[in-house]
Order: sequence, then C-alpha cells, then structure tokens
Amino acid sequence: MTFKKAVGKIHLWLGLSTGLVVFIVSLTGAIFTFQDEIRDATQSWRKVEVPTQPTPLLLPSQLQAVTERNHPGLKTAFFMLMGPERSAVVYSTNAKGEYFATALNPYTGQELGFLNLREDFFSIVQALHMYLLLPEDIGGNVVGVSVLVFVVMLITGIIMWWPKRKTDRKRSFTIKWGARWRRVNYDLHNVLGFYAASIALLLALTGLMMSYEWVMKSVYFVANAGHSYPAEKTPATVDTLQVVPAAREPLVDVFYRQMMHNSPAAKMLYIPVAASPKQPVYSIAYRKTLYYFHRDEYYFHPVSGALLKSIMHAGKSNGQKMADVNYDLHTGQAFGLGGKIVAFLGSLISASLPVTGFMVWWGKRNKPKKKPREAAVTAV
Repeated sequence: MTFKKAVGKIHLWLGLSTGLVVFIVSLTGAIFTFQDEIRDATQSWRKVEVPTQPTPLLLPSQLQAVTERNHPGLKTAFFMLMGPERSAVVYSTNAKGEYFATALNPYTGQELGFLNLREDFFSIVQALHMYLLLPEDIGGNVVGVSVLVFVVMLITGIIMWWPKRKTDRKRSFTIKWGARWRRVNYDLHNVLGFYAASIALLLALTGLMMSYEWVMKSVYFVANAGHSYPAEKTPATVDTLQVVPAAREPLVDVFYRQMMHNSPAAKMLYIPVAASPKQPVYSIAYRKTLYYFHRDEYYFHPVSGALLKSIMHAGKSNGQKMADVNYDLHTGQAFGLGGKIVAFLGSLISASLPVTGFMVWWGKRNKPKKKPREAAVTAV
C-alpha cells in the first residue's frame, strides 16, 4: 500500500466515525458567530438611551435588589455590566440550578428583559456546539476528540488532494460546475476543503484550547518561547486563619468601585457574588463591550472586599494574551465584522465537508454497473 493510499484510508475511516459530530459542531458554530448582532436586532432591551443629563450608573447591589424583588426565589450569581449604552444583566439561579438573565436599565433599574437560559435559542446552540446537549463531561470529550480528529483529517485531506504535477494544479483549484454531479461533489469536497483549511484549522485549534488544558498550556508555552510566568498563572488565596473586618457596604459594590478605579477605561465588567468565605472572588474588567481580549483580572477577599491580587493586561506575557484572545479568534470578532464573515464561511464549509465526503464514499461504493457488451454475432 502506498503512502497516499494509507493516508486515504485514515482519512476515510476517521471521517466516517466523526462526521456527524463535526457537522453539528461546525453548523452551530456558524449560527453562533453572529449571535450578538442577531440579539441586538431582535432584543431591543439590550441597549438603552443615555440620559441627556449626567446620571450615575446604579451600583450592583441596587440592580441585585431590583432583580430579587421582581423574581422571588432567584439567587444572584454574577453581574455583567455592559457599559453606558447597554443594559446591565444580572444572572441568577433557582433551587434547581437553572440560570436566568435579567436585563435592567443601568440608570433607573427598570427591568427590560428576562430570559430563562434553558429556553434561549443561542444558549441552546452554544450548548449543542460545546456538549451536544449531553452531560458536560461526556459531551465535551466527544466534541473535543472529534475536533482533534478533524484536525488530522484536514492535514490528511491536503496530502491526498495535493497534485503531483504542476500542470494539474490549476485544474485542482477550480470546481467543474458543468460536470456530472459526482464530479461536482468531489470538487466541492476537495477544492472548498483546501481553501477553507487554514480558517478551519484556526477555528479547530482555538476550540481545542477551550476544551483541553494541555492544548492551552502548549500554546502558552510556545508563545512565551518556553519561559514561565507563574505570577500570572497562580490565583490568589484566602488566609482563613486571619480575622478580617467585614466590608461596610455590599461586597459587590466594593468590587465594582475598585475595578473602576484601577481600570477606568473598562466598558464591561464581570462581577460574581462571593460564594464562600474561603474562596477569593475572581472578577474581570474588559476594555471593550462584547470583546474578551483586553482584560484586567482581579481577586478580592470574600469577606472584607480587599484586593488580594490584580493581573493587568499591560503586564501579561504573550502566552497569556494569546489565551485571552482565544474566544475572539474562535468567533472571528478579533478582526471585526470581516473576521466574523470569514469565520462564518469557514464554519459552513467545515460543516459541508462531512456531507460531501460521505457522498464521495457512497458514490464509489454504489457506482452503476456497466452493462456487458453483447457478443458480436458472426454471420455464417
């Protein structure tokens, strides 16, 4: 068996075993790419009008009080403060552990929208993309392994497709639309797969960074040229033997004030409620709303509210910045609208590859049998 035939066998059986998962993950990824734009167009409550007169934003504790008054039985988990032109969102849980999102006007406290995230379309799409709606441990591993296999398939696919002769290359880069459907399908699989390979690899690798810690560590190691920066990787701890005075105001307000003081240019804040007096509260200040790259990270004491540790964007290593930009790369938004369009098209083509590949395999197995030629009758 030649090398290319061996690669072909690997490509075939890996594709048949993971094709359905790759199709689902790629298609849901394409749908999720423009989720913020679609939400903004269909959920008017995501944006608010800025008052003509200078008006301070409400504190997190005030938003929490409104939410828990309007929805008895829900317990606040964390806040997403989205900036002066967007509603603030309070995320809560009920006794069953289900999550809800309450959107509030950050100037008046008026409730603008309420979502049960189990019924939210894009939350379902995201869960399907990440876990196939299975338990997270099981579904996450199924998706992760399938994406790893997809990376191997992209590489083996290029090896199989690459033309031996220079004269064949031009023909290999085009789709012969006028040919029979089997040939068109074959070209769609090979040509589109080649053109989208680099984008598909980027999407796959950034997805794997979210799925597997060893992938994230590998990228961190390479980006830092093998250097280690333990200060930015080690979380703060709480000295449980030390007696500290409780904060004089609600803890979430203490966190908010310190974050705005240290990160005055931040537009979006993630602030969780203290869950345990033994665990520090990890909060994030983002430079730009709905973008996750430029972030300052904070650890606060869960009783006193004192700042235990901060990791500012400007002082981060290249490896940590690569980790921070991962989500924006995965969705394409790191490069603006153009990047999202490219990620969307790359995801759609990735979703098509298992389909066209299966049709190539099925077509080869079910070729119409040629009728045997009738024997010529010899005249006597």
